[in-house]
Amino acid sequence: MGFKEVNIEELQFNPFTKIGKEWLLITAGNEEKSNMMTASWGGVGIMWGKNVASVYIRPQRYTKEFVDKEELFTMSFLSEDFRKELSFCGSTSGRDVENKWESASLTPLVTDGTVGVEEANMIFVCKKLYRQEMLEDCFESHVEPEKWYPQKDYHFMYMAEIVKVLVKE
Repeated sequence: MGFKEVNIEELQFNPFTKIGKEWLLITAGNEEKSNMMTASWGGVGIMWGKNVASVYIRPQRYTKEFVDKEELFTMSFLSEDFRKELSFCGSTSGRDVENKWESASLTPLVTDGTVGVEEANMIFVCKKLYRQEMLEDCFESHVEPEKWYPQKDYHFMYMAEIVKVLVKE
């Protein structure tokens, strides 16, 4: 089973469910080397006249090195059948296993010079537009950064144009 490109405007997509409850994999790299991480924080919308996604990555995450190095990354959405694999990718660093793809029982899918996840039912190919480290001074008083960041390892926010949407055929 392959993928087909669809117009983003045709999607029936609830980001609160897809991202917050079902999770996704942020993947970056190339055919030779890539890494993925589970995310449940993110968003989609319009910025600078473009369809965009935002993702949030802590500085110590191995995937951040790949996202920083490359122009493109992907957001891969998998079905609930892959909850175990998503949990593994969120709790195991690619630095600590010889082959994270194999260990997670997932398959890299090279597309558009980046990497997605073959088992996904939908993939956003994203081109980075903006990156910003979250700063302690910028939190409003009701956010409780000490709850979310006890080690003060504030996320980096990436805003990216969704340049292609692929859905499983």
